[in-house]
Amino acid sequence: MHDDPKDRPANDEYLWDRSGEPNPEIQRIENLLARFRLDAPALEISAIAVRRESKRRKRLILTRWFPLAAAAAIILALGAGILLLKPKTSPISPSQSGWDVAWRSGAPQVGTEKIRSGAVNGKLGVGQLLVTDARSRASIQVSDLGEIDIEPQSRVRLLETESGRKHISLERGMIHATIWAPPGEFVVDTPSAVAVDLGCAYTLQTDESGSGILRTSLGWVGFERNGHESFIPAGAACPMDGKAGPGTPYFEDAPEPFRLALYRVDFGSLPPDLRAAALDVVIAEARKRDALSLWHLLSRVSDSERPRVYDRLAALVPPPSGVTRESALRLDPKSLDLWWNEFDLGDVEVWRHWERSWSQPRVTK
Repeated sequence: MHDDPKDRPANDEYLWDRSGEPNPEIQRIENLLARFRLDAPALEISAIAVRRESKRRKRLILTRWFPLAAAAAIILALGAGILLLKPKTSPISPSQSGWDVAWRSGAPQVGTEKIRSGAVNGKLGVGQLLVTDARSRASIQVSDLGEIDIEPQSRVRLLETESGRKHISLERGMIHATIWAPPGEFVVDTPSAVAVDLGCAYTLQTDESGSGILRTSLGWVGFERNGHESFIPAGAACPMDGKAGPGTPYFEDAPEPFRLALYRVDFGSLPPDLRAAALDVVIAEARKRDALSLWHLLSRVSDSERPRVYDRLAALVPPPSGVTRESALRLDPKSLDLWWNEFDLGDVEVWRHWERSWSQPRVTK
């Protein structure tokens, strides 16, 4: 239930509805978050890009659920794109020496070589950098992986191309990834966390310090740093910080006071009273759909704060059989995983399988 506005300090009114005297700390955080708004210039998407994203989503759905039809559709789509956009070249496919990089605009650079319009695709070798300046864009298409669009002002390094392990590093900039490889095979390092594809399409943006955001448009993505995990389903976003790592995911249609307060809880260096006020807003504003965020918060708040988060989450999505208040408050992994699966956002066992497979020692010959 919402508290009585008359009982809140004047500064809190600004947090709720922008009335009252603004708090300098809130304004500072709003300025930090401004670049992550959907209408921020850095994240604007042209009509061409929207059409491309729509085509990628359709192809991904076909590949996941209708393999036979998808095989023909992908071949036709790639063939049409090659005929329309550039001179005829051989099909793009992975190789031991790296991946082919297609020109999209400007003069993207692979290693010391620049790719220009009409030229043969560049080859991005393991360990090499793909760099785009302010006017350049490029694309990587790998037949058994997916498609990765690299936006201007980006630095992408190829780390690994082994079977079952496709691995790049986004050192800065933005990529749009549409992946049809099996879940867990494609991994992107950033300065603050590791993004793991779990069958999806998403946008990832970061600067050199590790501040940035991940937005999922299809499927879901796992975000991890030293055991600090975030799961981001379609329609949700997750901010990240170079020092703190991934923040708490939230659905992008969540109320603005909820999102702002959540950011304060995650990344604000707040005195106890302001932190308590921010958590009050998160709990009061949470909808049933925001169980996503509350579930993540359970393991991120202090022992004294956890019961309040639990109570709100349990009111929105009752815990399933086998999950007790006691087991959830002590953060029992099995209980938390069972509860996650009640949200109908994807089976968390997919993530656990990835963790196990990537932690196994690699066999060298």
